[in-house]
Amino acid sequence: MPQPPSPYDFLPAVASFEVRSDDVAEGQMLPMPQVSGIFGAGGEDRSPHLAWSGAPDGTQSYAVTCFDPDAPTGSGFWHWVVYDIPASCAELASGAGNAEGSGLPDGAKQLRNDAGLSGYLGSAPPAGHGPHRYMFAVHALNVASLPIDESVSPAICGFNMFGTTLARALITPVYEQG
Repeated sequence: MPQPPSPYDFLPAVASFEVRSDDVAEGQMLPMPQVSGIFGAGGEDRSPHLAWSGAPDGTQSYAVTCFDPDAPTGSGFWHWVVYDIPASCAELASGAGNAEGSGLPDGAKQLRNDAGLSGYLGSAPPAGHGPHRYMFAVHALNVASLPIDESVSPAICGFNMFGTTLARALITPVYEQG
């Protein structure tokens, strides 16, 4: 079966900048804290540490998302969406994406993920489905605030980022259950 495309393959090309993590690594298996306990995969649903640098001039805010394009839904699965992160912020601590968002910077907001829960939901692909990609993206936006509220879907957030995204930084770990 061919690998589903990235959602970013369908958007205009934008510049890139640097993102790193103390918790997750490009192409490497997600550690158990970033795996789902809520969905029964034995993890902790703990959002990973993310730090970024090199965003372009004109960046007024950031959004951070986590998307699994390999979920067997026909439309992927949004695990985490944070938006209106102030431009002065360049790092989210591990666990910042808890349900209350208590570790997020002032002004940042979280949407409900595709499970209908606020905050980060760890990986829990179906056993035997093979490796899934978890695309953690930091989006540098040319607006200080998106014209949405916390009741919208991740897709609507993405629509509102269209045309305001100056650059995007990606780190894509994987996870599979035997």
